[in-house]
Amino acid sequence: MTIDELKELLKKFDSSITYNADLKKKNWFNIGGKAKVFFKADELADLVEFLKVLDNREKIHIIGAGSNTLITDEVYDGVIIKLGKNFNRLSVLNSNIIISGTAVLDKKLSDFAAENSLSGFEFLSCIPGTVGGGLKMNAGCFGTEIKDILVSIQSVDKNGNVLTIPAKEINFEYRNNDLSESLIFLSASFKGEKKDTQKILEKMSKLKNKKDNNQPTKIKTSGSTFKNPINLTSKKVWELIKESVPADVEFGDACISKKHSNFFVNKGNASFKDMKKLINFVEKSVFNKTGVKIEKEIKILENWKKKSW
Repeated sequence: MTIDELKELLKKFDSSITYNADLKKKNWFNIGGKAKVFFKADELADLVEFLKVLDNREKIHIIGAGSNTLITDEVYDGVIIKLGKNFNRLSVLNSNIIISGTAVLDKKLSDFAAENSLSGFEFLSCIPGTVGGGLKMNAGCFGTEIKDILVSIQSVDKNGNVLTIPAKEINFEYRNNDLSESLIFLSASFKGEKKDTQKILEKMSKLKNKKDNNQPTKIKTSGSTFKNPINLTSKKVWELIKESVPADVEFGDACISKKHSNFFVNKGNASFKDMKKLINFVEKSVFNKTGVKIEKEIKILENWKKKSW
């Protein structure tokens, strides 16, 4: 649909929509063009109504913190949805269950758990992103994944139907699950274990120090670019990259971090094409050198002819 057609269709949501919205500042790479439609949903009722009115006429992408997303420099031919204030809430149920909106930052959830003397959430303090993104990719680090504490997910489908899915009905894998890509995650329930707050904080500090010592911080990067190749080799993906790719390889301002070879960096003005060339070059180089086909962990948002829904 054209923007004029969308403006007519979605006119009742005008106060929550930005047309030709700039996406460059909405991701950690600081790369990207514009979105044809950017809808911020503050209320569940608004989101449900929006989906029903849109009626699958456009492809949809949900953006959280943008911590693992590379966005096209073109106008994204679709609708970007960001969940707002009512999806950014935290509460405790029965002393050991935390209910979190999916717009909540992983670190904020970890801090909230510590404040309530609940252990099991410490690893989330090291993951840059939102709870929704963490659920989507079964985020994890230092031996713990989000599936390990998950009780259930509340979501909405493309027709605006709200569903609750117990964790036991979801098949989780390393950085993946079998839930439909068309689902929008709204909130989730997590179970923790009561523990002394000070011990929880000490563990969080230990994990943070470990992360800071091994990974780049405060730069234009987007976390791990590739998944570790489970069952294909005993080596971590950073080791494969290090032995397969020259450390000084660059495409424009897109380069590999000197601190961690699985972190790619925008030195200043890298374009989408620059960063994608680097990603593709590394993927091909690793395969040519080691025979291992590595899979991207980062999400690449670009225009496709086929609709996502």
